[in-house]
Amino acid sequence: MRNKETQIYVCSNCGEEYLRWQGKCENCKSWNTLKEFKTNLPSSSKKELTDLNPVKISEIKIENFKRTPTGFEEMDRVLGGKENVYGFVPGSVVLVGGDPGIGKSTLLLQVASNLPNILYASAEESLEQIKLRYDRIKQKQNKQEIELVTETNIDTILKLAVKKHYDFLVIDSIQTVYSEDFPSTPGSIVQVRECAMKLQKLAKKQNTTVILVGHVTKEGTVAGPKTLEHLVDVVLYLEGERFSQNRILRSIKNRFGTTDEIGIFEMMENGLIEVKDPSQIFLHEFKPVAGCVVTCLMEGSRPILAEVQALTNPTNFGYPQRRVNGFDLNRLQLIIAVISRRTSINLSNYDIFVNFVGGMETKEPAADLAVALAIITSVKNLKLDEKYCIFGELGLSGEIRRVTKEKKRTVEAKRFNFTKFIQNKNINHIIKEIQNV
Repeated sequence: MRNKETQIYVCSNCGEEYLRWQGKCENCKSWNTLKEFKTNLPSSSKKELTDLNPVKISEIKIENFKRTPTGFEEMDRVLGGKENVYGFVPGSVVLVGGDPGIGKSTLLLQVASNLPNILYASAEESLEQIKLRYDRIKQKQNKQEIELVTETNIDTILKLAVKKHYDFLVIDSIQTVYSEDFPSTPGSIVQVRECAMKLQKLAKKQNTTVILVGHVTKEGTVAGPKTLEHLVDVVLYLEGERFSQNRILRSIKNRFGTTDEIGIFEMMENGLIEVKDPSQIFLHEFKPVAGCVVTCLMEGSRPILAEVQALTNPTNFGYPQRRVNGFDLNRLQLIIAVISRRTSINLSNYDIFVNFVGGMETKEPAADLAVALAIITSVKNLKLDEKYCIFGELGLSGEIRRVTKEKKRTVEAKRFNFTKFIQNKNINHIIKEIQNV
């Protein structure tokens, strides 16, 4: 069957397709984002249809359909599972994204060395370069042999994967492979989507777990069409400050588990090392000074102590600055408004900077009170008692609301000798309490 060339227009923002050019994408409402692409489609509109034989769900056997641990408890925690069986689900497609140089390839090479019957396909590095990195991060417990190929043609990789029936396939990265069926450059919207669809088909057909490495854009999302995240089963992001050793593995989509859990690693000379006690990492340099407060955050089922720092300074301009790292800026603005309105502290003439130490990020309402007290103690130049651990949701009327899993938070705090907790239900009562200490 001969193929004919078809011209389509694809939105570079959301991946929506159109038969003719228009100025505005009707799907994502973006302007001037439609790009021209040419694809090869079958000349005949009729397709051969095969008979479908439905299977009763009670007849499906899953005794041998079990998860495979990654060799890292922190990563298994993020992937999910139950009854002490965590890790990769057979036939799943996992997308791992992150900034350049954050450690994606290093992490997956370490994971690959713990998995059986695996093919590692790299389109970015030579075999010798991969071997140099492998020798640097190799650990004694690594007993599995990794098979490597350096290839950019996805059809060649798939042919090899089908021939040898690998249990695991790593593609590093999805933006650098291409298919000859679509005459566009690697990394383009069409290539990324179509290559991912071919890999998804392979995963579901022969129960091969496919792990994709994805580069991110300056906005922090995986480069390529948004449909890439819809195609895969699990989306993981490796986060962290480039010049810090801490790395956080976070799930934003997981069809086989929760998206609440995080895995914490530390980048060392011999690769990524699991952090068994994250509270110790985030508090190891804590000093009780004005503007510094310790809070307890819940990441899934695990409580983690974190340090919140706030710096306030009288503004030199008409409009005060608000800067935040690791916390939602809109939430910060709301907290500032509550403090200014419900207390005698006027923050309208202060530049305010808030930071969660160690690259920690949270959107949990339980951090509201810690952020508020960090700002207040910075303005008042008060040093909070070093035994305080602060958590609570701040309401618009200035009341402090209870948060979930308080018992777990207090147990974790007491483990690090934090024995005082805020019991008052109003922000003004709390201010009086800390001023009298």
